[in-house]
Amino acid sequence: MKITSAYANKLLKGLTDEKSYWEAQEAASRTYVAAVGEEPVIPKYDYSAISETLKEINRKTVIIKHALNLANATAKIRVGDTEMSVDSILVRIAQLSSRKSTLDTMRKYLPKMRESSHAFSSRNAVPEYRYTNYDPELVKRDYECISGEIMEMQIALDRYNQTFLFEADI
Repeated sequence: MKITSAYANKLLKGLTDEKSYWEAQEAASRTYVAAVGEEPVIPKYDYSAISETLKEINRKTVIIKHALNLANATAKIRVGDTEMSVDSILVRIAQLSSRKSTLDTMRKYLPKMRESSHAFSSRNAVPEYRYTNYDPELVKRDYECISGEIMEMQIALDRYNQTFLFEADI
């Protein structure tokens, strides 16, 4: 069966939900409590049927994830003037997102900020200030550049996820 990454992820979500349902059914019905002298209410439970159902869900999940991983490792996507594999793009987005977070913190600092040191202790009545030790314009430019790079990769991935077909024998 030929599928896209977007469809594969929807299938995986459905399989995860189905597995969760069957695991909850099993947990709720595999044991029961009855008082001495009471007629027990025994829930319907078929160990073999539930085990086979879970085994089939796991089999399909492995096939889809393997096909998706294979496609992500081998398919090349054009991002700007470069070709990258999907897995390389995902690693790069994670790296850039980490840097973007740091730059976001840095761009919010004021050039001079008063330190709050426990409301002036008696031994140090002189206020202290924290100063930035970098060019805020350079940080702002780098932040915007990285944001643009991430967006360009995300758009390329979105396009790929909706259009690139790969084989998954489920």
